[in-house]
Amino acid sequence: MGSGNGFYSGGEFDLEAKWLIDPKLLFVGPKIGEGAHAKVYEGKYKNQNVAIKIINKGDTPEEVAKIEGRFGREIAMLSKVQHKNLVKFIGACKAPIMVIVTELLTGGTLRKYLVNMRPRGLDTRVAIGFALDIACAMECLHSHGIIHRDLKPENLLLTADHKSVKLADFGLAREESLTEMMTAETGTYRWMAPELYSTVTLRQGEKKHYNHKVDAYSFAIVLWELVHNKMPFEGMSNLQAAYAAAFKNVRPSADDLPEDLALIVTSCWKEDPNARPNFSQIIQMLLHYLSTTHSPPSESVATIPPRMFNVFGPDSPGTSTLIKKEDETPKTPLQNSPRGGSFSCFYQCCW
Repeated sequence: MGSGNGFYSGGEFDLEAKWLIDPKLLFVGPKIGEGAHAKVYEGKYKNQNVAIKIINKGDTPEEVAKIEGRFGREIAMLSKVQHKNLVKFIGACKAPIMVIVTELLTGGTLRKYLVNMRPRGLDTRVAIGFALDIACAMECLHSHGIIHRDLKPENLLLTADHKSVKLADFGLAREESLTEMMTAETGTYRWMAPELYSTVTLRQGEKKHYNHKVDAYSFAIVLWELVHNKMPFEGMSNLQAAYAAAFKNVRPSADDLPEDLALIVTSCWKEDPNARPNFSQIIQMLLHYLSTTHSPPSESVATIPPRMFNVFGPDSPGTSTLIKKEDETPKTPLQNSPRGGSFSCFYQCCW
């Protein structure tokens, strides 16, 4: 990505003025998520409820450069596209520390929602409705030349009423180029397309060609999971699942799916990326399937009351140690959080 995007070039980046958050107006509440490189907090910005992702800059020059590049890409992607099924980007700042601010979704991650529902599952029409939300978000990204590369239930967030899903976490997203070589083995192994591997194990950071069809494969695994409410490749570790998919062409069983639905799933996870449908085609197939499904929602389907879960999944790119630990942080209460606890002035906490 070049400097023309206004965010970064050669490891340096500048935020566009319209997306620049004033840290003095940012207030941090309870922590609601944590990843390897970030923590996510409930917060307030100009009296709006928000999710605040605070990025750890890293310890070594190499780590700093990598994290800054990821931060620059993420805000570039978030600011480039708007869609009702994409988490709304509010703004960011890089001083005193790197922060990304988005809308706050209180319905939790799709992963938490499904786990809380087990052993029961979603009604098929609800599952397909969620799948349509995801497919529409992906169609929007691909129409802008963006590959997400990390499509999985941890990066899908539910609205408070649990009626729709929004795609989040653009930390691994990249603009697609016909000539650019992209880093392989990104994303999470269990949902990762087999072309992200090779018959010879790739060295860390080795580059290879792939395209937007990697997201279609990940979508197939998510759709299978929505319908079955089971972990795909159950009984295997993430690496075992990836090896089986890449080198043995193993997929979760679609035998018990209705014929039309099985066709959607199996076409999306085909070994040949070029044989997979694009998301415009996927949306049409899902709509056709819904039009032929007239059964009302089953009474056996679990109804989970809205509750606050982690806004970003534990596998989200992020940071771990950029603000003081809770018991060390001076509190300047703004008002009480709905979840309990108080908000503190971000600017005071970080200086």
